[in-house]
Amino acid sequence: MPLLIIGGVIAVILVYVWSLYNGFVTLKAQIEEAWSQIDVQLKRRLDLIPNLVSSVKGYAKHEKSVFENVTKARSSLMKAETPETMAKANDALTGALKSLFAVAEAYPQLRANENFLQLQKELSDTEDKVAYARQFYNSTVMDYNVKVRVFPNSIIANAFAFKEQPFFKATEEERKGVKVEF
Repeated sequence: MPLLIIGGVIAVILVYVWSLYNGFVTLKAQIEEAWSQIDVQLKRRLDLIPNLVSSVKGYAKHEKSVFENVTKARSSLMKAETPETMAKANDALTGALKSLFAVAEAYPQLRANENFLQLQKELSDTEDKVAYARQFYNSTVMDYNVKVRVFPNSIIANAFAFKEQPFFKATEEERKGVKVEF
């Protein structure tokens, strides 16, 4: 009888460890899927930018540095591989695009151009999708990181090398208030 009890306890422990392990694997897969969604939206954004730049170039030929900055930032984002480098490159591209849109504001004919307006709308839509994908990714990372930290899960997480994952964070520039002037 005691052997049966010991066997039952061992079976319960094994099922518990198995369940925790599968939970970690599932959450890790969800993080990877959420990251790929960010990647898809950033790729879409990258695909729109050359069209946007060429639309503005026709009107603002003397704004060469703005175009170069957008191109460099786009290239950096394309080369980024980790959440940290991708977040940093994404922020640089966002800043460069702000400059591009500031240039566009100086050209009323460009703002009225249907192609430019469509590109601007698509880019804005993509920005919303990137924001949602970042939010979903961070939510999934939070669930995973909590599971990794909580006892007794932390014992299993350490035993199977499940480490905390980084959040996709906003930069200091993104945290600053927006100044609106009329």
